[in-house]
Amino acid sequence: MQRKVIHTDKAPQAIGTYSQAVQTGNTVYLSGQIPLVPETMEMAEGNMEAQIRRVFDNLAAVSEAAGGNLADIAKLNIFLTDLGHFPLVNQVMADYFQEPYPARAAVGVASLPKDAQVEMDAILVFND
Repeated sequence: MQRKVIHTDKAPQAIGTYSQAVQTGNTVYLSGQIPLVPETMEMAEGNMEAQIRRVFDNLAAVSEAAGGNLADIAKLNIFLTDLGHFPLVNQVMADYFQEPYPARAAVGVASLPKDAQVEMDAILVFND
């Protein structure tokens, strides 16, 4: 099956040996997004809510570059350096998603790239 690399300037550029997303068939695998501002490649300023919103905005930009949107996400993985922020993730997520919500995992981790406090990746699936 052919793989298609997805790229957009509206999301942070890859900071390593990976693509923003890769599509195979009707499935798009979105790489992890941290709260980097695409224009500056610096971490988003502000509180944890601002950082979570920046991550969702980055995921939305990559989803749109693939021809979809956040509603097409079937699986979302959330990585937090402090699981105490999990209720805030739920609160902010309600502004970005409507039912049916994607399947989801939330994982506490020791550290993330660039000392981010939150990272998310996703699997987007288009209807045939």
